[in-house]
Amino acid sequence: MKIAVLPGDGIGTEIVAEAVKVLDVLDLKFEMESALVGGAAYEAHGHPLPESTLKLAKESDAVLFGAVGDWKYDKLDRPLRPEQAILGLRKNLGLFANFRPAICYEQLVDASSLKPELIAGLDILIIRELTGDIYFGQPRGRRTAVDGHFPGAEEAFDTMRYSRPEVERIARVAFEAARKRSKRVTSVDKANVLETFQFWKDIVTEIGKEYPDVELDHMYVDNAAMQLVKAPKKFDVVVTGNMFGDILSDEAAMLTGSIGMLPSASLNASNQGLYEPSHGSAPDIAGKGVANPLATILSAAMMLRFSLNQPEAADRIESAVKHVLASGLRTGDIWSEGTKRVGAREMGDAVVAAITKKTITG
Repeated sequence: MKIAVLPGDGIGTEIVAEAVKVLDVLDLKFEMESALVGGAAYEAHGHPLPESTLKLAKESDAVLFGAVGDWKYDKLDRPLRPEQAILGLRKNLGLFANFRPAICYEQLVDASSLKPELIAGLDILIIRELTGDIYFGQPRGRRTAVDGHFPGAEEAFDTMRYSRPEVERIARVAFEAARKRSKRVTSVDKANVLETFQFWKDIVTEIGKEYPDVELDHMYVDNAAMQLVKAPKKFDVVVTGNMFGDILSDEAAMLTGSIGMLPSASLNASNQGLYEPSHGSAPDIAGKGVANPLATILSAAMMLRFSLNQPEAADRIESAVKHVLASGLRTGDIWSEGTKRVGAREMGDAVVAAITKKTITG
């Protein structure tokens, strides 16, 4: 099993180091190879996704990814910005299905901004289509407007588009996932305004007929955003497009107490996957050792389960994380009165100790 390790920028190097440390104690035969990506790759190679990094990712069974980006790169031409690396990996690896579980651990109920009765026992799976929509649609660019409210003015434009096969395959992923859970799918769209999402809604409805055992409902994205904070436990599997999924999954992350707890998996048709925390590179805290590595560690567990066929090892990691939280250790983003604040390295050490059955001190 070969894993491409791409730490990236900011806190990416710190949190990936902790996930690698956890993987190292599982006594599994991994080949792990690291490479530069994002701003770090731009500094070394003049491009955020060098050919050597892309080659490594293609040749690996899975990619463990940290985060990319820094404010100092904001003035670069868009193709050279660090964030283009993750878009390039998604496109070149065909990573069309993004899984973002939002689980509220019992020990973190008080860390959520919502009332405990609203989020206790929360377990949502957001499935985001990842290679279509307005992020990849063509044409796009800048031009002089020939119509609209201000002809002759400079304007920018992007194109939202989906093809039938793109919608069909992500819908089937969602229905199959729901069959292993509570058998409910909520498809989120904006069909009342956007033709693209009326098309989406029609196709998801068609595919739903192939799964009579799964309940399907449709919800406009603005209502879905409201319901996520009003009654989040009414959701089971949520399937939506690239842009809506990007926004809603970050909202769902905060239900769990911190985006630092939210792992993610991005898979292609052969279950090759890229695994990363849902948060960004957080350059404001980079190098301070205070980042929460648990989302990255839990992403490594998802990697073991979905791409490397090691479900028992994935269970060991997830159980260890629960054990550490029960012991009262917290990074700053999930700290509360009565718990002990620790840094990224201490949290990683505690997960390792729980896996190896050593005593957690502190």
